Amino acid sequence: MKKTWLFILITMVIKFIGTFLELLIPYVLEYIIDSVAPQKSLKFVLLWGVVMVMLAVLCRFFNKTANQRAVKSARDNIYRLRQDLFEKTIYLSSDNIDHITLPSLISRLTSDSYNVLSFMQSSQTLGVRAPILLIGGFIVSFSMDKGLALILAVMAPIIIVIVIFISRKGIPLYSTVQKKLDDVVRIMRENISGIRVIKALGKEKTESARFENADKEMEKSEIKAGFTMALPMTIVKLFMNIGLVLVVSIGAYRVSKGTMKPGVILAFLSYFQMIMMGVLTLNRFFLMMSKANASAERIKDTMDSVSTLIKVENIEEDEISKKGYVVFDDVSFSYEGTTRAISNISFVLERGKTLGIIGGTGSGKSTIINLMMRFYDPDNGRIYIDGKDIRSYELPILRKHFGVVFQNDFIFHDTISSNIKIGRDISDGEMKKAAENAMASSFIEKYEDGYQHQAAIHGSAFSGGQKQRLLISRALSGSSPIIVLDDSSSALDYHTDSMVRKNILSSHKDSSLVIVAERVSAVMNSDEILFLHDGEIIGRGKHDYLMETCPGYREIYETQMGEAKE
Repeated sequence: MKKTWLFILITMVIKFIGTFLELLIPYVLEYIIDSVAPQKSLKFVLLWGVVMVMLAVLCRFFNKTANQRAVKSARDNIYRLRQDLFEKTIYLSSDNIDHITLPSLISRLTSDSYNVLSFMQSSQTLGVRAPILLIGGFIVSFSMDKGLALILAVMAPIIIVIVIFISRKGIPLYSTVQKKLDDVVRIMRENISGIRVIKALGKEKTESARFENADKEMEKSEIKAGFTMALPMTIVKLFMNIGLVLVVSIGAYRVSKGTMKPGVILAFLSYFQMIMMGVLTLNRFFLMMSKANASAERIKDTMDSVSTLIKVENIEEDEISKKGYVVFDDVSFSYEGTTRAISNISFVLERGKTLGIIGGTGSGKSTIINLMMRFYDPDNGRIYIDGKDIRSYELPILRKHFGVVFQNDFIFHDTISSNIKIGRDISDGEMKKAAENAMASSFIEKYEDGYQHQAAIHGSAFSGGQKQRLLISRALSGSSPIIVLDDSSSALDYHTDSMVRKNILSSHKDSSLVIVAERVSAVMNSDEILFLHDGEIIGRGKHDYLMETCPGYREIYETQMGEAKE
């Protein structure tokens, strides 16, 4: 908010003026009843009546103007905050995302930012109005009648202390509420993404029950927090109503004795209501501040996250870095310090050559790709690309080396053209050539609008094979020096898969190709094949050599190729 401090300061001054004028109205009413009316002059009564109307009109004008300005500045500030938070999220390292979790990031961008927005707005309006009504109400009350004002003076500090004490207890509870919301978002996200699987297995009731349990846990936390923060309201009303009874009783007694004028009681009742409103507003302000404080801490935690994937200067290069275009030198890695994902992985991939990586589920195939593209840094060992340690690259420059298809890759709700180009400076000719090599042009050109055809969310209108061919088109369209296909042909038939690989080898002769697969046919023609098991290389070499020396590879080949022949 510091960037718009002058705009906010003016807003708060306008709100101060509007609230101050509101304080004057009961004072004028008391003057009319006790001083003007006894003169029995209709002219003066009407004149002061006009003054009251003018005060009411000006009060509304200033309050409305301040409220509108508060809305504008809050929305401008939260717009910048969301932009900064989204940009920070985009650049978070995979370690950071694993730590925060995706559902939590979503709720921080949505509900947390909304809580901060509400407080930004209320701090310029309620944050000014509440203390002015409290302090101003006391000052004017004391100037009118010190005896009745003492009732307020005794009760108000007690009420304020209670409100502040209980509000401080309620602040940590909203952090728990936001964490429970993360669980709700996570389950919702999982179910929306996997809705077809849920329907196919008839698990609608199971997932509904799982969501209901998470929702109930959040409800309990929210009720506890809401109850705690609502408690001051009942206490305030109790004390204020007791005070109101005392003011009316004592005031009526003094009027009957002739020691007080009736207008003072009316004015006091108005100020009493204003002070009560100020205290209740203060309680509401603390409620919003509690939510905003919890949310702001979560947003700050995201903004303060420091990526471990920074460029490292002056790295001493080893001789092994010059042996190939991509080099892994005794690399080991574990996710978040748990069981090792890969151990002692070493290989050399020369420019223009093909590396096949095969193994069972969980053998570490995709981990090698994650490390190669520096989504994570290895626990041990070093990785080189084009003779340089990958830690010495700026990340955007490193990533430009790759054209990649990941497992479960994403198709955006956009045109086919935009999905292939994905914001890169790629000509239509390059895009169409990539689609031809990926065997995707055949089905794209069947649409009336061709490459301008709109893809559904997650590419749900495409078949599995069509999605994979689109994703391969994306990887091939940048003419990258390293092309990575991570389980990108699982939905393709053997003939299409073979044709795609043949087209890649003929059109991208200078590119190093890394094929990660569970299908032997996808890697069998590679210049070198790594056979992984439990994160370790237990077989290495060309297809014929592995057939002779690696029983696990041979078993997969015989099983799969036997099925293919059948």
